[in-house]
Amino acid sequence: MDLYEYQARDMFEAHGVPVLQGITATTPAEAKAAAEKIGSPVVVVKAQVKTGGRGKAGGVKIARSPEEAAARAEEILGLDIKGHVVQTVMVAEGADIAEEYYFSLLLDRANRRYLAMCSREGGMEIEQLAVERPEALARVPVDPNVGIDQAKADEIVATAGFEGADAVEIARVIQLLGKVYQGEDATLVEVNPLVKTGDGKIVALDGKVTLDENADFRHPAHAALADKSAEDPLEAKAKAKGLNYVKLDGSVGIIGNGAGLVMSTLDVVAYAGEEFPGQPKPANFLDIGGGASAEVMANGLEIILGDTQVKSVFVNVFGGITACDAVANGIVQAFELLAGRGEAVDKPLVVRLDGNNAELGRKILDDAGLAGLERVDTMDGAARRAAELAAR
Repeated sequence: MDLYEYQARDMFEAHGVPVLQGITATTPAEAKAAAEKIGSPVVVVKAQVKTGGRGKAGGVKIARSPEEAAARAEEILGLDIKGHVVQTVMVAEGADIAEEYYFSLLLDRANRRYLAMCSREGGMEIEQLAVERPEALARVPVDPNVGIDQAKADEIVATAGFEGADAVEIARVIQLLGKVYQGEDATLVEVNPLVKTGDGKIVALDGKVTLDENADFRHPAHAALADKSAEDPLEAKAKAKGLNYVKLDGSVGIIGNGAGLVMSTLDVVAYAGEEFPGQPKPANFLDIGGGASAEVMANGLEIILGDTQVKSVFVNVFGGITACDAVANGIVQAFELLAGRGEAVDKPLVVRLDGNNAELGRKILDDAGLAGLERVDTMDGAARRAAELAAR
């Protein structure tokens, strides 16, 4: 789960990371009141959206009075930034910026560790810096079993080229950011810019945090950070049913058992779709896992059929611990369950069964004679047929 900037700011503050005052507002009047409460000569009105490029899009504006803060908020609220409509702004205390730096800590899955990145050149697109001047971006591996202790923080700032008193204070702040990362089970903590103010203080002026939802059971309070209004309704519905579903922009619904198989299915369907008019693509990722019970299959079909973009559905199952006959029975019963809910399957369904008890599973489906269901024995053939049906 990605956090809004104001949520990251509050999380930083709770862990002792130095930040400036920030108050959210959803109306110009609230922005004016926030600026009055902060009381600094200059405030910054910042769009709260989960995407980059706010400044270039006009989503970050300076105000020198409460009245001006209200005017700037009125300009920003309702603004469309890369498809994200601004509903909330944060009115933040202005800063006397002397220098801008960059720091992030993220999950390096390929190497099974964390990776800290730090630069004396913050405030710009870090991707651009990494490409144009990679030597200006320090990359330091971090052992997850240790985290960022004093020795690691000192290594990071030294590698980035900081010296003297600045290095000492930046190392202290980096340690605190490391505590945010581990304490909140994050996969990303980024500060851009991390600034040095005119009086020599080091302050996190902006923040991005991504939390690992697999660790939600350790953090009940994280549920309050979710923005329900920004969730895709189908993804929210699937989550409530315990399904591993991601909405995509295509017309072929996908159901599979096992994340690896589903990912391969997405590729095969996308490739097969290139043969047909409109080039049908996968409409979703949906992994029903190892247990393809009738209820799970019915819920999966209900979610996919609720997507108005879906024109056909491809169920791709490789029987393992859960045998293909159990999956086939699940599909038959799912049709009955959906019909009982008044949600009959009204789009063509292509099913490929392979693996444990595949022949028995295929016979069960053939004998059931379910309307709109076609059985294809190979993965490539089934993908091609699903794409063809979607193109029609």
